[in-house]
Amino acid sequence: MKFRIIALVFSLSALTALTTSVRSSAQQEQDQHRYSHETKLIEFDAPRAATVSSPACAPLCGTVAYANNAEGAIVGSYTDSKVVPHGFLRTPDGQVISFDAPGAGLGHGLNQGTAAYSINDLGVIVGQFQDPSYLFHGFVRHTDGSFTAFDAPGAGTGAFQGTLAYDVNLEGVTAGIYVDGSNVQHGFVRSRSGETTPFDPTGSIYTMVCEETCLSPKGAITGFYSDASGIIHGFLREPDGNITTLDAPGAIPLTICASINLEGAITGYFLDASNVAHGFVRTPGGSFTTFDVPSDTGAVETAAFSINLLGTVTGEFLDASNVMHGFSRSPGGTFATFDAPGAGAAVGQGTRPSTNNLENTVAGWWVDGTGLNHGFVWIPGDGCSENIALGGSELNASHR
Repeated sequence: MKFRIIALVFSLSALTALTTSVRSSAQQEQDQHRYSHETKLIEFDAPRAATVSSPACAPLCGTVAYANNAEGAIVGSYTDSKVVPHGFLRTPDGQVISFDAPGAGLGHGLNQGTAAYSINDLGVIVGQFQDPSYLFHGFVRHTDGSFTAFDAPGAGTGAFQGTLAYDVNLEGVTAGIYVDGSNVQHGFVRSRSGETTPFDPTGSIYTMVCEETCLSPKGAITGFYSDASGIIHGFLREPDGNITTLDAPGAIPLTICASINLEGAITGYFLDASNVAHGFVRTPGGSFTTFDVPSDTGAVETAAFSINLLGTVTGEFLDASNVMHGFSRSPGGTFATFDAPGAGAAVGQGTRPSTNNLENTVAGWWVDGTGLNHGFVWIPGDGCSENIALGGSELNASHR
């Protein structure tokens, strides 16, 4: 299974271009941070995660951390040595709990299984699993460890069709996408009681509800869609169902809305006429601020993936070699950049942030020199420029 096989996946240089142990617990690291104000990056792997990359699970072999919540819990997925994907929950004290949705395909080498994409502050998790017929189903994992599986009305029943849940808010509302019997992708929102509403922006031939943090506590949803001419537009779906198309200033072929916070601020990225990616923040009032990670970091393209309640944004930037690096941008426009010590330095390797929580802690994954993924937690400090020794490696955290 390719966890995002249905989604449009973009690298930043073109439209298709988008250690093994925990050194100390996340809570201990957070407590130390509060007192020492040091920047820390913790690398981790699920205990049974594969240690060798395989073409059968590429590019998501190993451990991939998709989302963190305000309590410091992290969810994601990992593939084991038999190329079986499993969901995981990493607790604030650093314990990693593996789980499989009931009905998930667990056949060796088939790459089916379970992926967890989002967790709310109560600990409710949503994601998707593929059954032995390669059909996708959405799931909710409740705080007692029980599961509710569901399928959106209209979802297809063939291989690589079905339902994928990507987001959950504090009210227990979920959102995601489904693929119908004609392999057309649509958005959906599902109430806590199970009522499911499909939707598409006007003119959409492909609708993507973005992953992890694209459903606000108030029920607003963001994402992107393709029109018949192949132009990619962002969208905002209000809780009442009204949908507004969003195009960043200067966007030519593409605007990707990637996250929305409680206040309705949206972040994402767009491509200009030269296919160069830039980040943006859109206020609830509709005004856009575009930004780029400073060029003296080596950044040539910028993509924003998550915005927290305070307006801090995290994402990645690419250097001239198309290596990924992490950044955090304050509401005032100050940048901190970071890299996992073990991150590879070839095309498609490096450090890939995913989400940030209220404390500006970032969860994501990094890709080593062999193409294997590993999870990380980045905890920001107060310094202006720090070189921090971590496990024998130097982590450079520059603040601009």
